[in-house]
Amino acid sequence: MDKTALFLSAGDPSGDNAAARLVVALKELIPDLTIFGLGGEKLKLLGQDQLAEGNELAILGFWEVAKRYFFFRRLFYRCIDEVKRRRPAAVILVDYPGFNLRLAKKIKPLGIPIIYYVSPQVWAWGKRRLFQIKQLVDLMLVILPFEKEFYRQNGIVARYVGHYLLEDIPREYILSPTPINAPLALLPGSRPQEIERMLPPMLEAALQYNRLYSTKAVVAGIKDCFNYDKYVKEYAADGITVSFEDSRKIIYQSSLVLTASGTATLEVAIIGRPMVVVYKTGFLTYQIARCLMKLDKIALVNLVLDEKVVPELIQHSVKPEYIIPELERYRKENEYAQQVKAKLDSVPKLLGGAGASERAARMIAEALKLRL
Repeated sequence: MDKTALFLSAGDPSGDNAAARLVVALKELIPDLTIFGLGGEKLKLLGQDQLAEGNELAILGFWEVAKRYFFFRRLFYRCIDEVKRRRPAAVILVDYPGFNLRLAKKIKPLGIPIIYYVSPQVWAWGKRRLFQIKQLVDLMLVILPFEKEFYRQNGIVARYVGHYLLEDIPREYILSPTPINAPLALLPGSRPQEIERMLPPMLEAALQYNRLYSTKAVVAGIKDCFNYDKYVKEYAADGITVSFEDSRKIIYQSSLVLTASGTATLEVAIIGRPMVVVYKTGFLTYQIARCLMKLDKIALVNLVLDEKVVPELIQHSVKPEYIIPELERYRKENEYAQQVKAKLDSVPKLLGGAGASERAARMIAEALKLRL
């Protein structure tokens, strides 16, 4: 067994970001640490020996994953072979449950400790995966405040470390004053499939909103992810542009945000901007999700607040005629805007304050008796 090597599997941009922060903290405790497995650009920059290109992993939706079945099957068995060959001190899984829990099942008989950081959203999709987690995972580290109690109620010990976003977002951005007459920020997601579905209605809504209020809009783009100009260039004359700067800076410089559901909703709340949340997926994926999901709200910020504080528009409601009234409400109803702002201001404290990655790293090092 290589006591300074870890296998780490993070399959999407949010997981790559969280895992990268964790690795930085772990290297403070274990300077000669090496990592291999799955991740994106941030883990690659930290020296992860990657078994696949990060942009091949971020696939969203049941049907979309099914279409790439043979790619993921080959990758799955390559990961198992590498874990068997290198015998790392531990396997660290970051979210990505469809792949990672199957991987855990194959790795468990090898006797290598399995640690889960950033819990699968079992609280959203019913309890069918809870038995797997109880049988397979040696240490569960959760980043959302309600997850510890959820696991406790289901007989699983989980340790709450807080959310890595509070160390990832610049301090001067957190709960910053909202600038006057600033642009509308558009955050259409981080995966090509979701951008393809959500960017067009976002742009059309922004166009109409701009004309109503003489404002501008900025799309938060991700380099080498998507051909944004295909859609955005025809709106340039109407004050809509795309920027590849850090999306947090775009949020910080905005007065209102139209965002896809996901981690971005927490980023917007931490920075302190009002938002409208939208989400649209493929027809088949949506029908399956309707049958499986057990929640009455989907935005992470609303789940953390345990209340539908910011509006959510899903699937067939992701249209300008539904989006614009929700955006306008922040301008027209001052009391409503202030109430939303007050509730969003409580999010950083609810997320545990800064230091989540360091807390998680120490728990992992202690569990493995690797701390120097």
